[in-house]
Amino acid sequence: MMKKIILFFAFISISHLAISQDMATITFDSLTIDYGTINKGDDGVRQFRFTNTGTADLTITNVRSSCGCTIPKKPEMPTAPGASDIIEVKYDTERVGPIRKTITVASNASNPMVALKIKGEVVDPAKGEEQNPIE
Repeated sequence: MMKKIILFFAFISISHLAISQDMATITFDSLTIDYGTINKGDDGVRQFRFTNTGTADLTITNVRSSCGCTIPKKPEMPTAPGASDIIEVKYDTERVGPIRKTITVASNASNPMVALKIKGEVVDPAKGEEQNPIE
């Protein structure tokens, strides 16, 4: 009986070690994108860059936003260990006002759920709120 218990725990330990050796890990360059102050109708597309810092292929299974005004787009193919890719986010800049949204990324990584943030403010130049042009 004691041998069976020892063998069981040895099997569990070896299985856990084997599983933990090959894991994907998603590491983002930044968890927040600041749009700053942008004009109504400006380009609302931004990119979150990430790298698979793990040892197995990374598959992003789902990307969703906290509202319909933000449309995220996930990579279609797995990301190999050491490789980088992007999650594209498009905010509807026809909506004037502050931007405070969350994009949730689900994957097979060791950190399976990651929350990304976008922030900023959309102003309407027709109402005298135009931002200062960047030179």
